[in-house]
Amino acid sequence: MASRPHPFAELIDLAVTPDGKGESVASLVVDQKHMNPHGVVHGAVIYALADTGMGAALYPTLEAGQACATIEIKISYFRPVSGGKLRCATQVDNKGRNIAHLTSRIELDGKLVALATGSFAILAAPPVSR
Repeated sequence: MASRPHPFAELIDLAVTPDGKGESVASLVVDQKHMNPHGVVHGAVIYALADTGMGAALYPTLEAGQACATIEIKISYFRPVSGGKLRCATQVDNKGRNIAHLTSRIELDGKLVALATGSFAILAAPPVSR
C-alpha cells in the first residue's frame, strides 16, 4: 500500500515505519512543542505515537479497498518524559474481518513509559475526493 501524506505526524515531527506484516515503529525526538505546562511531554503526544503506530501497523495488512479507523484506545502512563527520543513499537495482536486489536509499547531509553491497547474497525475505504 502506498504511503500517504500525514500532516498531523509531520506537525509533531513523528516518524513512523511499518514493516508491512502487522508491526510498526513510531518515534519522535522530544522538543519544547511536545511539553505540557509542567515541563513534561503532554499525554496527547504519547497517545499520538500509539494511535499512529497502530494505524501504520494495521494498514499494510488490509486488502485493496479497505481502510481502518480507531474504535478505542486504552493507554496507561507509567513515567513522565522531559526529553530524549520516544520509541513506540506496535503489533497487531488479532485481525478479524471487521475489527483488529493492537498493542503499543512506548519506551524511552529502553524503559517503559506507557502501554496502549486499541481496537480498530476494518471498513470499506471512503472514495478519494479530488
